[in-house]
This record gives sequence, C-alpha cells and structure tokens, in this order.
Amino acid sequence: MQEFGNWRHMKTAPRDGSRILVTVRPVEQGAADVDVAYWAKADQFGLEGWRAADSSPGCIIGYSEPELKCWMPFPSANVDAMWPNPWEGDAEEELDGSGI
Repeated sequence: MQEFGNWRHMKTAPRDGSRILVTVRPVEQGAADVDVAYWAKADQFGLEGWRAADSSPGCIIGYSEPELKCWMPFPSANVDAMWPNPWEGDAEEELDGSGI
C-alpha cells in the first residue's frame, strides 16, 4: 500500500472547506472508520462544523469535534493507493511525534 501521509491532530486541520480524510472515533454502533470531511460555515443545512457528504450521496452528515480523532490531507487524484486504515493508537502524542 502506498503511503497517504501521516495522521495529524484535528486541532491542526484546515477550516477552509477543503476535503480531508478523518478518523471517526469508535462508538457502540461500530468500529473506528475513515471518512472524507470538510469544515463548513453555518448555512441552511446547519451550524458551522465538520461535515461529510461524500460517503452517502444526498445525505449530509455533521460531526462534532469529539467524534473525530485525527486527519490527513486528501490524496491527489493521481495516487494509485488503497484507502488507509483508521488510526488506532492510544497515545495522542503519537499523532505528530513525541516532540523529542
């Protein structure tokens, strides 16, 4: 599998409307998952926040901040790679390195 990039803390995610890959935290209804999301300003569809519309056509999904664990840039169109696995580490500091 080609490398997409590294998972990063959500606090560093772009809030300019560009699409990114996110790890959705596991919940009682299912395991962690990867989705395509973007930051949207408040409009007729809801308040400002993270949204996803690519996974279910015609259905806009809103994510709260705690639902999303980390992000990585969306791969360019010419990348011939498989979809990445969700980040499953326990230590949040592992996302951007230990700072050493």
